[in-house]
Amino acid sequence: MSTPSAGLEGVIAAESSICYIDGQQGILSYQGYNIHVLAECASFEEVIYLLWHGYLPTARDLAAFQQELLSQRHLPDGVRHYLGGVPLAPPMDVMRTAVSMLAQYDPESASHTPEANRRKAFRLMAKTATVVADFERLRKGARPVEPCDKLGYAANFLYMLTGKQPLPEAVHALDVALILHADHEFNASTFAARVAAATLSDLYAACTAGLATLKGPLHGGANEQVIQLLLKLKTPEEGEALVRETFARKDKMPGFGHRVYRTEDPRATHLRALAEQLSRAAGQQHLYAISRRIEDTVKSLKPIYPNVDFYSATAYYAMGIPVDMYTPIFGISRMSGYIAHVLEQYANNRLIRPRADYKGNPDGRAWLPLEAR
Repeated sequence: MSTPSAGLEGVIAAESSICYIDGQQGILSYQGYNIHVLAECASFEEVIYLLWHGYLPTARDLAAFQQELLSQRHLPDGVRHYLGGVPLAPPMDVMRTAVSMLAQYDPESASHTPEANRRKAFRLMAKTATVVADFERLRKGARPVEPCDKLGYAANFLYMLTGKQPLPEAVHALDVALILHADHEFNASTFAARVAAATLSDLYAACTAGLATLKGPLHGGANEQVIQLLLKLKTPEEGEALVRETFARKDKMPGFGHRVYRTEDPRATHLRALAEQLSRAAGQQHLYAISRRIEDTVKSLKPIYPNVDFYSATAYYAMGIPVDMYTPIFGISRMSGYIAHVLEQYANNRLIRPRADYKGNPDGRAWLPLEAR
């Protein structure tokens, strides 16, 4: 048996045409389009289309795609009833359960035809955002807001979340954030979704596995850790002192370092700029200043860089998004990637079944009767 790799680091598990990463050069691309180009030029709906189809939509394709997403946003009554009955539950737990529940209301849930899976993809992508927005309103005693036909994906989410027409700056910021979070090759949650799909479990089950994995603080939950840390600090000097104390204890700084990247995470480049713009607009320049001092101090002491979680935390806070909603918003975006990978897995499926490097007792141990133990 070959030498094991801790955490499967560096192991090639399958072929994929969806996402490319060069960790040494800091390159990330979806279906051949560099993330910097997509962040500057694309809408989130164009990126979803790209991930699912492998090419960009025409104007006609995009309009039809957006309309289909919009038409599928409404939740079954049973799911909305569930959302209103668990006001104190953690949002990621609610999101995971609600996405799983959606399968019970989909007559095509068990169908594995490509056509059925495409239809389910629209339902799942559209309804996931509604789940998160409706739960946020219901737990605060407010009525859910129905989507607006004239708004795109990011704008509709903010509208359903707040009940107000969102500012263009907020829509643009969320649109970019959703693009940046949409996919990242075989990260832990996407790989979990593909493992589930490889058993020929349904699309809802596979994406639920992804969300369950995303919840962890070493994955999607990291941005919540970052903002909780930042909010305890009052000045950039306190941020610098915290970094030095953390490294002196040989602990890790939340929001820094990445399993793949050995240079700046290209997603952090855009989120840093968004965090600065949004913090200034919200009158929270001090939070951004603390973030920059932390980044500068970390890089002066160790060759590690901020990852996607560090500045997304500051950006979401400046947008007024509740802290415990950060990871669900990550999940809304990453759902587009989960679906792309699950469909790719179905198209050329082989059960994912690795082996373990056994370190236990050798075979042949003598059995002792119960009375002799």
